[in-house]
Amino acid sequence: MANPDPQVNPQITDAITQTNVKVVGESPWEALGVAYQALAHSTSLSMENAMQTQGGMQQVGNSATSVICTMLLKVEPKSP
Repeated sequence: MANPDPQVNPQITDAITQTNVKVVGESPWEALGVAYQALAHSTSLSMENAMQTQGGMQQVGNSATSVICTMLLKVEPKSP
């Protein structure tokens, strides 16, 4: 605790000291909470990117299927 000063009420210095201890005691948990939020956000972004990639590949597959079906329909059978 700080040096007693006759002009400062000891209850005030005690309240400030307790507040400082509370803030210092809570800071690791707040930092851990921020780290968990960042991890959750980056995980959700990677899942979103994977979903977008899967949707894009589905469009490529649909286009390829359409082109192949068109090519198959244009083939004329050989006459014997």
